[in-house]
Amino acid sequence: MTRPAFDAWIAEFRQRALRAGLLEDVLDSALAGLEPNASAIEKDSNQAEFTRPVWDYLDMAVSADRVCTGRVAMTANAALFAGIKARFAVPSEIVAAIWGVETRFGAIRGAEPVLPALATLAWEGRRAAFFESELLAALEILQAGDVGSERMLGSWAGAMGHTQFMPSTYLQHAVDFDEDGRRDIWGDDPSDALASAASYLSKSGWADSLRWGAEVRLPDGFDLSLTGRQTWKPVREWQALGVAIFETGALAQTEPAALLLPAGHAGPAFCLSRNFEVLRRYNASDAYALAVSLLADRLAGRGALHREWPRGLRLPDRAQLAELQRLLTGMGFDTQGADGLAGPNTAAAIRAYQRVHALPADGFATLDLLDRMRRS
Repeated sequence: MTRPAFDAWIAEFRQRALRAGLLEDVLDSALAGLEPNASAIEKDSNQAEFTRPVWDYLDMAVSADRVCTGRVAMTANAALFAGIKARFAVPSEIVAAIWGVETRFGAIRGAEPVLPALATLAWEGRRAAFFESELLAALEILQAGDVGSERMLGSWAGAMGHTQFMPSTYLQHAVDFDEDGRRDIWGDDPSDALASAASYLSKSGWADSLRWGAEVRLPDGFDLSLTGRQTWKPVREWQALGVAIFETGALAQTEPAALLLPAGHAGPAFCLSRNFEVLRRYNASDAYALAVSLLADRLAGRGALHREWPRGLRLPDRAQLAELQRLLTGMGFDTQGADGLAGPNTAAAIRAYQRVHALPADGFATLDLLDRMRRS
């Protein structure tokens, strides 16, 4: 990371920003003296919801302390949550759970200046187009006068406020719920931020009549290749295959649903509704959407999971998962790249390998699976 190279990129970006309609004085003020943020690049490759075992992530996101803090926060803001529910038809516990997972109910909203973080990630190049578009959106926010650069603080990735909106999301979905003339997601008052999160979910297709899903028990001998978000069937069809929902009435029998095994066949299983997909639009991670869902259930007074997480499983780190991906592809089970992240292409390739070798086809990567492939 060299300052001259970063400065050269800023100069080139400034020209692109001018062509995109940003004003010279805004750019002169916002871009002057920006320093690259080395920690943003490191953190971009180690996001907890993508790199930790799901149970470790959930232990943190749905801890007893967070449930307790959330219930206190919901009581303290009862009128606000009622107003948001009435306007956007999103359950209060879902909005509160997003607040809890994102910033621990406003306690940790991020103190990183957003502009240098976004500029660094756009310059670094791994997701250059995405972060440059977010940098342009952040500059649009400044140009519109919604907030000053000194208050535009957030995470290492540019996510801002109580519910961690990216700048482009702010432009599209932020609302002035308290009607004070500003869409303020940065201040101590969470009104605009929580309403903005509900607005986002509502516009993304949240169905008020549906739960996010429910924990289920799969029968012995169940065809695990049917699990995963690529296969949707009405709930009654899953039940006809022996899938048992622990909570009676949690899901309507006619609703389409998919099955999720976030820790493979040895862990809990879930039947997901379309609302789970809406939560994934907020953050495209199964672990994140599950954290919000389970925290919401606990905030609403529902119980803990029936099945324990398989904490004894040996899981690959990122380098080992990249090796597994290369081995799978070399054996004819194409993972569409070897980035060390377990996405849907990798899960599909693992399932195909497991079916060929008469293994439980859950698509879940373990060190035991990697060891088996190394011996092949």
